[in-house]
Amino acid sequence: MLKKELRLNFLQLRNELSSETISNYSLEIANRVLQLPIWTFNFYHLFLSISEKKEIDTGFIMSILQGKDKNIVLPKVLDDTNMVHYLLTDNTILRKNKWNIPEPVDGLVVPPLKIDVVFIPLLAFDKLGHRVGYGKGFYDKFLNDDCREDVIKIGLSLFKPVDKISDIQKHDIVMDYCVTPDKVYIF
Repeated sequence: MLKKELRLNFLQLRNELSSETISNYSLEIANRVLQLPIWTFNFYHLFLSISEKKEIDTGFIMSILQGKDKNIVLPKVLDDTNMVHYLLTDNTILRKNKWNIPEPVDGLVVPPLKIDVVFIPLLAFDKLGHRVGYGKGFYDKFLNDDCREDVIKIGLSLFKPVDKISDIQKHDIVMDYCVTPDKVYIF
């Protein structure tokens, strides 16, 4: 399927989920994240959920990271293509941006080359590890241009993969893992 069709289909599927189902799926995903071989690293980039778009609740993963005393890095959108990354501290103030994404107001900037693991938002993914986001390209640019080549890329999905996304571009990043409520996919 084409990315455009997948966006429409999976936005509709997500809209049909109850808040309770999203919460249960998010907890199951967080429990599966614990199975990943990623716990020797220090800096973990985590997106914060847009509750109005019924995204996975990443709060459970944040609690795990905090419990393991990991450095959590949160993104802030600067313009139409770039993000800056702040260390989450006790003093971090979060505000929603124009897309309703909670993000840090300011703080300690973490250079992307320090980041070891990136949790990636998505709408859909395929069995080859390609993903479909909202179409702005923030994470493709971030992963391609800013991160180390060996950064671990983990997608988080409320749904199972489709067979194949048919309009993959060469700038589209392949994930290392994708975690769903039922399974961890390894690519």
